[in-house]
Amino acid sequence: MSYEKNFEMEKKLIKSIEKSAQQLTADISIMEVCGTHTMSIHKYGIKSMLPRNIKLVSGPGCPVCVTPAEYIDQAIKIAKEKDVIICTFGDMVRVPGTEETLEDARIQGADIKIVYSPLDCISVSQNNPDKRIVFLAVGFETTAPVVGLAVKHAKAEKLRNFYLLSGLKLLFPALKKLFTSNEIRINGLICPGHITAVTGEESYKFIIEEYNIPCVVAGFEASDILVSINMLINQIVSRKAQVENAYKRAGTVRGNPQAAELINEVYKPCDDSWRGFGVIENSGLKLSDEYSEFDVRKIMNIEMPVWRGTEACRCGDVIKGVIEPNGCGLFDKGCTPENPKGPCMVSGEGSCAAYYRYNSPI
Repeated sequence: MSYEKNFEMEKKLIKSIEKSAQQLTADISIMEVCGTHTMSIHKYGIKSMLPRNIKLVSGPGCPVCVTPAEYIDQAIKIAKEKDVIICTFGDMVRVPGTEETLEDARIQGADIKIVYSPLDCISVSQNNPDKRIVFLAVGFETTAPVVGLAVKHAKAEKLRNFYLLSGLKLLFPALKKLFTSNEIRINGLICPGHITAVTGEESYKFIIEEYNIPCVVAGFEASDILVSINMLINQIVSRKAQVENAYKRAGTVRGNPQAAELINEVYKPCDDSWRGFGVIENSGLKLSDEYSEFDVRKIMNIEMPVWRGTEACRCGDVIKGVIEPNGCGLFDKGCTPENPKGPCMVSGEGSCAAYYRYNSPI
């Protein structure tokens, strides 16, 4: 579709939203769960297009952002061990731990490699048989299957030097925690299209049944997001919450059964710590008994005190939609993309990074 046709479609959608918004009897808050949605919303200036009675707030859908400092501390401790190579996605290198980052550890001599896929770690392991290769597995339901595939490959190849430090998380327990916290009122949910491609539309049914919050699965272009907002407003006006799919080119009712089976085979749920939330029951994924030989926590003593964070960095409140990024006293002052104080300013899906890039004055 050409730019001109997209633009005309978006103008029509905005007019439709304005018309629908006139039927609202109160201001509403719509949460975009996914960090990619957050970046698109800021990139396209969608907030500025909406009527004043519609507010968009960010949710806990950025995996790097919700990773707690104690995980980074554990990764740094492993990186400083003898004969260890850390493999990680690029965003993780600059996320602050309690006192330093993985980038600081690399400057001090730690061997840290940036990879683009967990499967890259298999060749790193094969090429370095005298080293222990530890992959920092951070992500949600979309990342877990490909990490699980790497673990299965390691088992099939009988690798004895490949390990996982799992920071993998399940989104839905965090949403339950958010809905019951009473810290923020949410009237509608823009649901992540890529997670839905794995879990299916049915995974959101509990949100309708238990919390009566309308849900729309959305893609990541401006028109996708505007369509989902319009659908949510219509649900709110009609007072009939349901799960709708505005991203049928990727998300389906059943999702991806093969990916779900892989997750169930390789992992088992566990309690896990989230930045801003604390420990959430059954919200993490650790390796199942069949694959526990690849769990680095089984071979290294890396338990560390839980870091409670600082009052200065309010990344936790940003993740929960309690404040906008500029509501943090460090934003654009002590905290910038060049000198981040929290993961929301580091990650390419972070709310603070998106707000800084597209909303800060030049």
